[in-house]
Amino acid sequence: MKQKNGLWGKILLVLTAIFFYAPIVYIMIFSFNGSRSLTKLNGFSLQWYEKMFSDRTMMQAIFYTIAIALLATVISTVVGTLTAIGLSRSKKILRNVVEQVNNLPVMNPEIVTGIGLLMFFSAIGIKKGFGTMLLAHVMFCIPYVILSVMPKLRSLDPNLADAAMDLGATPLQALWKIIVPQITPGILSGALIAFTMSFDDFVISYFVTGNGVNNISILVYTMSKRVNPSINALSTLVIAMITLVLIMINIIPMIQEKRKKRKDETVL
Repeated sequence: MKQKNGLWGKILLVLTAIFFYAPIVYIMIFSFNGSRSLTKLNGFSLQWYEKMFSDRTMMQAIFYTIAIALLATVISTVVGTLTAIGLSRSKKILRNVVEQVNNLPVMNPEIVTGIGLLMFFSAIGIKKGFGTMLLAHVMFCIPYVILSVMPKLRSLDPNLADAAMDLGATPLQALWKIIVPQITPGILSGALIAFTMSFDDFVISYFVTGNGVNNISILVYTMSKRVNPSINALSTLVIAMITLVLIMINIIPMIQEKRKKRKDETVL
């Protein structure tokens, strides 16, 4: 009976993997198709990559996507980390209230957030474009950083910073040399989530963009009504970039741990 359950579990796992990854493989294969068809292969060709790189609209969308994602990640990581550290030192009532408020953007439907930001920017007279999209991305990325950093702060000894300051460290030194190194994994995971959320966002970006500023998600949406195999090439590059980042994130800690073990062995 256990063997049958194990077999069915493996089959379900394989079917789930196929369900998730078959569309990705399909896109990657047809990005090298020699014709415009999205259903029949007609030889190997790099023409869609050439057209993508020669398409100014696509290159602008890639630039805006990466620029906004990087800026939003840096800003939200710094603000979210400092906010989480401040909350960890605050009174319990204030901390609980702020944490509940912080959960609202996460649980709130994106379309509601997008419409709210659209009305807010229109009410205060801000012209929609790069700035409004960046502000919107920072706004919805900060809660994810706080949620990633707070568990690490809860696991720390609350007296570490006080002990460092008793030994002569300034509050800034205690923060930078004592607290931040201890919560670095939480900061990195929050930054990764923020980058992914910003890079992938469509709904909120669609409502707050303007003045010809489009990210990749908006560009793909506007091109989906007509057949353009260059979308496959663009999607393949995005998949390759994300895969490379994930590999680096997983390999770098392993290399650091091996180096640390070798240093410890040499010391012993």
